Amino acid sequence: MRTNLVTALRFTLVTTLILGVIYPLGITGLAQVLFPYRANGQLIKHNGNVLGSHIIGQLFSEPGYFHSRPSAAGRGYDATSSSGSNLAPTNKALIDRVKADVRQAQAQNGASPVPIDLVTASGSGLDPDISPAAAEFQVARVARERHMSEAGVRALIQKHTFGRQFGFLGEPRVRVLDLNLELDAVRPLK
Repeated sequence: MRTNLVTALRFTLVTTLILGVIYPLGITGLAQVLFPYRANGQLIKHNGNVLGSHIIGQLFSEPGYFHSRPSAAGRGYDATSSSGSNLAPTNKALIDRVKADVRQAQAQNGASPVPIDLVTASGSGLDPDISPAAAEFQVARVARERHMSEAGVRALIQKHTFGRQFGFLGEPRVRVLDLNLELDAVRPLK
């Protein structure tokens, strides 16, 4: 019995050391060497300042910016609280929030139908992208606030629109942070 217990403890210690310490450190080190940009969160930096990440959404509420999807993560886009709301589609709180968001979006952008991704959060609550339809819905407001032509704004949207991954996975998408940064570079808000 004692021999079995000693063997079990040794096995536990060795596997904990290998799988709990050596392997994670090795993979982390390998990722830092081979893929440092991805391993460090795909951060966007400008003049030494971190502006955001390509993989985590941000809140944009000013009228001169394209707005992101709503976030259910913590106080909004909090990567440490990544989650959806877990509210059922029939939940009154979710229905009321979506209705309020639709009214607000239509007040800001016109009375046309609001794309669903502008009023519903993603599963993680951190989605950095919106659909091309959601970007198009916001064109008139952004063009008006930036004193740009709608065609000029649409050209920027096209530039920041990504197609389906490998040609068949997912849906086309527009990365909001990249688009807003380009808008600031092309026509800063006054």
